[in-house]
Amino acid sequence: MEALPMYRPTKLDTLPADPTMDEVRQFLPPFIADEAVFDGWTPTARDAAAAAQGVEPGLATLAFDKGPMDMIDAWISHIDAQMIVAFPPERIAAMKIRERIRALVAFRFEAVAHQREALRRATAIMALPANLARTARISWRTADLMWRLAGDTATDYNHYTKRAILSGVYGSTLMAFLDDESPDFADTHAFLERRIDNVMQFEKAKAKWTSRGESLSLSRFLGRLRYPAR
Repeated sequence: MEALPMYRPTKLDTLPADPTMDEVRQFLPPFIADEAVFDGWTPTARDAAAAAQGVEPGLATLAFDKGPMDMIDAWISHIDAQMIVAFPPERIAAMKIRERIRALVAFRFEAVAHQREALRRATAIMALPANLARTARISWRTADLMWRLAGDTATDYNHYTKRAILSGVYGSTLMAFLDDESPDFADTHAFLERRIDNVMQFEKAKAKWTSRGESLSLSRFLGRLRYPAR
């Protein structure tokens, strides 16, 4: 199986004088998230962010004309782009694989610590039945990006199992983060370490069992990640 090119989201730190809709989609999401802390992922939040940043209201409306999921998806893409900048190849190269994954997942919740209520509201919207398919695609995209930044080049079934498992680790860690009131999110970091321990145990067991021609249940393992015993 040929490896697909890495998904490379882009972000804008400043907006051109005469921006296109694509440029507005890249620039405005973190400011919408700031407003979503108070107003949710609504047209009110979008319009307030546009007004604060000097974006023409009609252009902002056209850029995010398909509702909350458009804004949330663009916000997550913005975080993806931040992650790429934060983890250049030379930084990743100095880490062991376990530390790479831990640092990448930790970066994502630390990056939105000041917008935690926006994340809480986004999570509720993404969990709606009508949004589950798109949510799954976004989750897979993020897991794929993290693995590729970590240096993964697998193209066999491991390509899929790694991303499915990391999606479970990331999702469960975000849920822990939303309820964490400990200093510097120490409880979330500890939770993440336990989940990565689970993954390492699974990988060791998988290697042992597959060498015998047997298999492990990925679905049961993902269930443990989603509903872990603390």
